[in-house]
Amino acid sequence: MIQVTPSIAIDESEIEESFVRASGPGGQNVNKVASAVQIRFDARRSSSLPNEVAIRLMKLAGSRLTQDGVIVIVAQAQRSQKRNREEAVERLLELIRAAAIRPQVRRATKPTKASKERRLASKEKRSGVKAGRQKPIAD
Repeated sequence: MIQVTPSIAIDESEIEESFVRASGPGGQNVNKVASAVQIRFDARRSSSLPNEVAIRLMKLAGSRLTQDGVIVIVAQAQRSQKRNREEAVERLLELIRAAAIRPQVRRATKPTKASKERRLASKEKRSGVKAGRQKPIAD
């Protein structure tokens, strides 16, 4: 079990990983070793996640989410397979931690009477300043 938050833990069997050859520089090592990791996590069918967290997770995943509700994360920055795997899992956990935070509901408020009066007073003052810049009207 991987502890994500105090209330959420994910079973390691829910994370599928496959190793592929990394692209980019690295000399002959790139051609010989499958050091890049691709992890897949089925957010829609995960029994470890509460439903509301899973929904927020799928929204946060963006382009990493497939049509089946599977989150795919690829890590290939490191030279070793182990470090790429740790990086990919950590990125997944950060995504889940972000989804676990319930967004605050904004409550609409009305401006107070005093704030309305202050706003109108400042508008009146500004109007007087601008009126003082005009040329006087000849009689």
